[in-house]
Amino acid sequence: MTIDAPIDAAPSRAPMTSPIASLLTAPILPTLLRLAIPNMIAMVGSTLVAIAETSYIGRLGTIPLAAIALVFPFAMLTQMMSAGAMGGGVSSAISRALGAGDRDRAAILAVHAAIIGICGGLFFTVMMLVFGRSFFTLLGGGGNVLEEACNYSQVLFSGAIAIWLVNTLASVIRGTGDMRLPSMTLIGTSLVQVVVGGTLGLGLFGVPQLGMRGVASGQLIAFMLAAIFFVWYLLAGLSRLPLNFGAFRFERGMFLDILKVGAVACLSPLQTVLTILIFTKILASFGTEMLAGYGIGSRLEFLLIPITFAFGIASVPMVGMAIGAGQLQRARRVAWTAAAAAGLTVGLIGVTVALDPAIWVSLFTRDAGVTAAAHSYFHWAGPAFVFFGVGVSLYFSSQGAARVGGPVLASTARLLIVAVGGVALTAAQAPAWTLFALIGGAMTVFGLSTATSVALARWGK
Repeated sequence: MTIDAPIDAAPSRAPMTSPIASLLTAPILPTLLRLAIPNMIAMVGSTLVAIAETSYIGRLGTIPLAAIALVFPFAMLTQMMSAGAMGGGVSSAISRALGAGDRDRAAILAVHAAIIGICGGLFFTVMMLVFGRSFFTLLGGGGNVLEEACNYSQVLFSGAIAIWLVNTLASVIRGTGDMRLPSMTLIGTSLVQVVVGGTLGLGLFGVPQLGMRGVASGQLIAFMLAAIFFVWYLLAGLSRLPLNFGAFRFERGMFLDILKVGAVACLSPLQTVLTILIFTKILASFGTEMLAGYGIGSRLEFLLIPITFAFGIASVPMVGMAIGAGQLQRARRVAWTAAAAAGLTVGLIGVTVALDPAIWVSLFTRDAGVTAAAHSYFHWAGPAFVFFGVGVSLYFSSQGAARVGGPVLASTARLLIVAVGGVALTAAQAPAWTLFALIGGAMTVFGLSTATSVALARWGK
């Protein structure tokens, strides 16, 4: 049984523009799909960029491939924190203000969000330039692999401010319910990254070959251009919520409105990365074939993230505006509808590969040992994908409601199950399939715990 705060008398509201007002009145499922599809396309584009980048890094040799594996968790972390966690906090605060009819507050929040984005990028720049080599060494990097990882990281994270600013300003625009412009911009960013990174990294068209530094420069240049575009777009008054630095005033409460959601939400991607690192370390003791089989399975899991992200991030402005307008029941219907859509979509994929893993596995290997390991992973983890989809979607919906504590604790439970359970199974010399069952169980606990926390959470003022 859900517990909601009493609905106060409706605040005085400024007139809302039709596209914004429609998020409070339009049918939920069609509106969710309309908002989710552009995000899904943009996220799939980003995934294809990662595949393309890995492909031309592979042409540079085995050492660069090993080096990128060391940097990848940190690159993924800054993207997840800026786009999903803190970005969700930004969209949540702005959509709640717009739902309450307070456009002035929403506009001031947008400027505060940009400041947070700059500070977040600066933090990652300092952290990775100062401690990057130490992090890569702890992960097992050494010799030429370590040097190549540092070459890539130093260029990439020198522009972390651009990455954070792009994802933050995209979240500002998403908070108004406009998903198309951010998605189109990110697709363009992906294309620039592939072309520039490949050209500089491989030395195409007579350009000097810069290797790993050139590959990283592609992402750096692409995000700098995207940041410039977003700033221009918002300052020019072309968005539903233009930036107005002239009316800006520093307000501690504005930062807190964003950070009370975004800062707490940042713990979830941090735990996700730790879960991957810990499980990979544990599974490595079972041999190369088992690790490779898990790699094939987790690659599909990675490709499912755009689906869950698309539905989840689409729900944030709809939930936030409904909360701001006092429409608590609509906010919950949006959250559960998005969760059902995400869970059903990725759940069907999970069940399909659980019943016939060869559909996916045969695309990557014919090795009998690796194939057997990948099949085992899908048999045990595939059916749990539905819970993964539900949990991730509700995590974003909870950001819209500014009640993200429960989903973050659910992510903590998943981390502890994998870490403690993995160590215990390894110590007991349990067969490898038990580790894959553990992954499936951890996903199930994450999804059910998140759903329970949302059902019991007190949404509203």
